Amino acid sequence: MTSEMWKNAAGHLIPVDQVSESDKMKDELAKQLCDEADFLKAQIEAFKTRAMGEMNAARTLIFEKFGAKIGGAKGGFAIKSFDGGCEAEVSVAERVSFGVELQAAKALIDECIEAWADAGDIDPRIRALVEHAFQVNKAGRIDTQRVLGLRKIPMKDRDGVPDAGWARAMEAVTEALNVDGTATYLRFYRRNPETNKREQISLNFSDL
Repeated sequence: MTSEMWKNAAGHLIPVDQVSESDKMKDELAKQLCDEADFLKAQIEAFKTRAMGEMNAARTLIFEKFGAKIGGAKGGFAIKSFDGGCEAEVSVAERVSFGVELQAAKALIDECIEAWADAGDIDPRIRALVEHAFQVNKAGRIDTQRVLGLRKIPMKDRDGVPDAGWARAMEAVTEALNVDGTATYLRFYRRNPETNKREQISLNFSDL
């Protein structure tokens, strides 16, 4: 009689009677939870598709009421309950990335920092701020908001004159910015009756 075989993580076939009870328990639990997660994922995907369809249908009805034409999905919109306690919101955001010009911007920024250091005008926190802005995230990408935030820093000398080198670096940052498309987000909010503040209904598993 041929014994049932299980494939291990290395791809080897192992007779089931050689698999420990602990490994069998872990196998069953992992598969069960992943099956349930797949089921919930499918439910959320179906809900998102239905909710987006109903939101867009409601927007179409409102536009038709006023005889207006919908020119595209460029802007977001929200629909609230009569008492304002519930809100469904569609938002559209640009997906951005940086081109090779960002490397030039970083080089120019480094030149600025070195020049300020030689002149004794550098605050150590500025260097830390710049290094933080150019750090990569968990996905191996530079955080666009942190880098773009550097453009808001008014670098001036002791006489209040804007630093020309910093200005060139910020121009390079701007030129490095590429718009790769848009992303549409669907969010839900409910007003907390105790605090009277609007709170997001999170569908992010990690937030629950």
